[in-house]
Amino acid sequence: MLGRVNHIALAVPDLEAAVARYRDSLGATVSAPQVLPEHGVTVVFVTFDNTKVELLEPLGEASPIASFLAKNPDGGMHHICYEVTDILAARDHLQAAGARVLGNGEPRIGAHGNPVLFLHPKDFFGTLVELEEVKG
Repeated sequence: MLGRVNHIALAVPDLEAAVARYRDSLGATVSAPQVLPEHGVTVVFVTFDNTKVELLEPLGEASPIASFLAKNPDGGMHHICYEVTDILAARDHLQAAGARVLGNGEPRIGAHGNPVLFLHPKDFFGTLVELEEVKG
């Protein structure tokens, strides 16, 4: 059911500083910032040969990333995103297996323009899991 790892997301307190570190220190390719008000974040993607790292900065006080950073002021791993080819089938399978989908259970459009869902971290050993639908 799961495909490859699409990205690993890191919450950061200062997006500009994080971009500079990845770009200047590691020589990575970093996308332009993308503001996602419906998710309460500003994101950039650091691209590698085999995956991406998503850097997340809170967009306002109500952002879920703001509360994450309140507990982890230096930042840290926020979630891991796996690809699926049919997000509704994946959701239904996981719910039947006892996993909890966050929000209202309906996919929203994520940073790549694809449907995404998040799964409760308590169901996956303390790790927030994102599913992103991708075409085969």
